[in-house]
Amino acid sequence: MNNEREAWLGGTLEGVSPVLMPAAHALVQAGRDIERAANGLTASQIWTPPHGAPSVGFHLRHIAGSINRLLTYARGEQLSETQLTALTVEGKADEHDGAMLAELANKQIDEAVAVIKTTDEAMLFDNRYVGRERLPTNVIGLLFHIAEHTQRHTGQIVTTAKIVRGMMG
Repeated sequence: MNNEREAWLGGTLEGVSPVLMPAAHALVQAGRDIERAANGLTASQIWTPPHGAPSVGFHLRHIAGSINRLLTYARGEQLSETQLTALTVEGKADEHDGAMLAELANKQIDEAVAVIKTTDEAMLFDNRYVGRERLPTNVIGLLFHIAEHTQRHTGQIVTTAKIVRGMMG
C-alpha cells in the first residue's frame, strides 16, 4: 500500500494562488499517478489497445498535447500548424516506452503548474476563445479544464496499464 498522501492533502504549493490550488493539486497528483502507472511498461504494452480501448501511449501523448494546446488558448493565442499536426499523430505507435512517454506528459504537467503559479488572479476571468469556432471561455476555465481533463486521462492510463500488464504478463 502506498502511504504517500494525495497532493491535495499535502498542504499548499508554494507560489500557487489559493484560488488555483485545486487545479495545481490535481495536476501534481496526475503526474505522480502517471509515473507509477507507466513505470516499467514496454513499448509493446504502451501501444496495445486492450479490447479496442485507446492505448496508454495515446493517453500519455494526448495529455501532453492537450495541455500544450490549452495553454496556448489560455495565453489568448490560436494553435499553430505544428500543434495541429501533432494532434493527428497522438495515437500512432512508435518505439517510446512508458518511462519516455510519462516524462513527456509530466513535462507538460510541470509547464501547466508553472503557468498556474505565474497567473495573475486579476486576469482569471479574462475572455479566451477555443478552436477555429472561437468557443468562449476564460482563463480560469481553461486552467481548471487542463486539470480535470488531465485527471480524466490519468485515470484511463492507470486502468489501461493494469489491463495490459495482465494481458501481456
